[in-house]
Amino acid sequence: MSSLTSPAVSLADSPAVERGMPARRLTDVEIFDVHVGGKMAMVPTVPMETMADLSRAYTPGVARVCTAIAQDRSVFDHYTWAARTVAVVTDGSAVLGLGNIGPRAAMPVMEGKAILFKRFANIDAVPLCLDTTDPDEIVETVARLAPSFGGINLEDISAPRCFAIEQALSQRIDIPVFHDDQHGTAIVTLAALRNACTVTGRTLASLRVVIAGAGAAGVAIANMLLDAGIGDVVVVDSQGVLHASRGILSPIKAELADRTNSTGISGSIVEALVGSDVLIGVSGGQIPTEAVAGMAPGGFIFAMANPDPEVAPEIARQYASVVATGRSDYPNQINNVLAFPGVFKGAFDAGARHITSEMKLAAATALADVAADELDAEHILPSALDPRVVPIVAAAVAAAAVQGR
Repeated sequence: MSSLTSPAVSLADSPAVERGMPARRLTDVEIFDVHVGGKMAMVPTVPMETMADLSRAYTPGVARVCTAIAQDRSVFDHYTWAARTVAVVTDGSAVLGLGNIGPRAAMPVMEGKAILFKRFANIDAVPLCLDTTDPDEIVETVARLAPSFGGINLEDISAPRCFAIEQALSQRIDIPVFHDDQHGTAIVTLAALRNACTVTGRTLASLRVVIAGAGAAGVAIANMLLDAGIGDVVVVDSQGVLHASRGILSPIKAELADRTNSTGISGSIVEALVGSDVLIGVSGGQIPTEAVAGMAPGGFIFAMANPDPEVAPEIARQYASVVATGRSDYPNQINNVLAFPGVFKGAFDAGARHITSEMKLAAATALADVAADELDAEHILPSALDPRVVPIVAAAVAAAAVQGR
């Protein structure tokens, strides 16, 4: 692989991103070399240099600890790493924008997620790529592995199966279960929306929001915006606007249709965007310029498909006062790393068994507050490398967890 030299994805050095400058393009050599042998390894936390070290950490000493745990389950968390270790679980069915590429091809992403947990929240994480796409088999497998972990981060599992899998696991096991493609995206999107309102002198309640995409992220964003007090939300899928009388809808979409589209709009994305204040794109499809041109002046466009946004930023800036994408080489990246490390740290710190809507809303508010002193139209979110993010988000999540008991 190291012989490849053609340009690959565009990734930014952080100073360039923070100034909103274009990023240089990394070569395949730079990218593939980083992945040789994988991106993570296990290291011991205790010395293993002498026979005494071996006796304490393994046999015969370890038997004393095993016996203590067998006699008193409550000491398990104290004497193992499990309570602060996350399983990053995928079936490889919806990886990035690549689609159903399978569990082995998904492993580099899951390794990446694991090292982000460690880098930003000092939480150990283990990638688990499952060789099945059957929801029942996934639930059964993860449930049987759950005693080895303190939390489950579901990743890159296609909709609508991801909804049923998360719900079933949340009901079956007593550790936090979090589908990041849904809730991480929704948390960061709401934080960005809060700060875009602050920059432009608007309120969340005054916004008319159109969400392009009714997959995992679109559904979660819609539900979170409704929970945050935005009453006028319209969701559009590949067949058009969701509304109760449209015809056969999946249970998830039918429920969403009942909660959204309060004015009864029908038609395509073109009709939905007429007079709207906000476009949130999580579809991966291209939205025509004429549709964007129908939006109310001075609104927000969050075109989050990666690497190709639904609306090119150069076009979006012609019609919106605040523009965000999922890319690192434009300002205002909607990046899930701003959410999931702090969410899990907060849940662990509070001893939470589930991640609630209140905890997610608290995370979004706290994330928005981190950037409060530096806001402008090109800086509505903090940098992913900002050291304040995880502690502040974690504290807010833990407080919401404790308050909710």
